[in-house]
Amino acid sequence: MDESRVPESINWTASDTTAEHAQKAKAMMLSFWDGSEKTALRIDLWTKDMMVDEMGDFFYQTMMTMADSYGRATKQNETVEGMK
Repeated sequence: MDESRVPESINWTASDTTAEHAQKAKAMMLSFWDGSEKTALRIDLWTKDMMVDEMGDFFYQTMMTMADSYGRATKQNETVEGMK
């Protein structure tokens, strides 16, 4: 993080991967559901070198994936199509 607490870089790794080294990313979103409070807890990070058009692509792809996940979880296909 820089002095303004903006990430300068994001690197990640997973235990179940064939990648030999940590992977670089320009943004990440992580969500948890708190069932007792009925609220979503989120961490959204992006690096200062992420371009606006990249952010647009990232959000678009994330929203499409979330719509698909919602459809698999609820079988509410009409709602999924409305989201898309």
